[in-house]
Amino acid sequence: MQGKTVVITGGTSGIGEVAALRLAEMGARIVLIARDKVRANATLVKLPGERHSVHFADLSSIAEMKRVAAEVAAAEPKIDVLINNAGAVFLSRRTSVDGLEMTFATNHMAYFVITNGLLDRLKATPGARIVSTASDAHKAAKLDFDDLQLEKSYSVARAYGNSKFCNILFTRELARRLGDAGVTANSLHPGFVGTRFGLNNANNVFMRGLQRAIMMFGITPEQGAKTIIHLASSPEVATISGEYFYKCKLEEPTLAAQDDAAAQRLWEVSEKIAAAH
Repeated sequence: MQGKTVVITGGTSGIGEVAALRLAEMGARIVLIARDKVRANATLVKLPGERHSVHFADLSSIAEMKRVAAEVAAAEPKIDVLINNAGAVFLSRRTSVDGLEMTFATNHMAYFVITNGLLDRLKATPGARIVSTASDAHKAAKLDFDDLQLEKSYSVARAYGNSKFCNILFTRELARRLGDAGVTANSLHPGFVGTRFGLNNANNVFMRGLQRAIMMFGITPEQGAKTIIHLASSPEVATISGEYFYKCKLEEPTLAAQDDAAAQRLWEVSEKIAAAH
C-alpha cells in the first residue's frame, strides 16, 4: 500500500477507523469523507504518515455526496482504493432531505453516488479497488421495488437488512458494468462487531441499550476490520470482482442477493433517484 491513496467513508470510528489506521501503517495515504469534524480531526491525528486529508459531507444527502465526490476527484488525480463503509440504523422511520427513507439514503445511495462520482479517478488508476461494507443482515431482506422507501412496512430490522442487501446487489452490478476496466468491486460482512454503530441521537434509550450490549458481546473492531483491509490490500484478491466476503474468504450471499436482474433494476432506480437530486 506504499504511496497508494485510499478514500474511505465511515473512517472515523469502529471498523472504518481501524481499517484507515492499518492501511496508513502499511504506507497508504488516507482521504476521509466524514460528517463529524471533531471525530474526523481526532482520527487524522492518529494516522501515521503524512498528507492525509478529510472532506466533510452529510452522507444522507445526494447533493452533498455529489459535491464531496467532485471535491475529492478534483484533489486526487488517482484513487487506488475506495472503501464505502459509512452506515447508520434508525429505530423509527425518518426521511432525508431528499425525501428518501434515511437508512436507504445513508447506507445505499451514499455508496452509489460517491462511487459513481469517483469512477473516472478509479479507472485512471491501475489495479484500483472498490470495497463496500455490507452485512449478514441481508439474509432477512425482502426488497420490494414498489416500496423501496418502506412507507408501508417500516421496521428497523427490515430497513437495515434491505440496505445491506442493496450493497451486495450494487456491488454485483458495479462489477458487471466495470467489466475489463481494471477496477474490482467487492462487498463484505465484517461480523457481529462491538462498535458505537447505532449510538446516534435519532435512536431511543432502548436502542442505545441494545447497542451497548452488542458492544459487550460482539467481536472487536480490530477483528471486524480484517476483511476490509484484506480486500483493500491483499494480492490474493487483486483480480476477484463482484463477490461477497466474510473472514477474508469468499462467502455466498443469499440466492436473492445473486439476482442479476434485481441488481440491474436497483442500479437503474438508483440512477434515476440520483439524477433527480
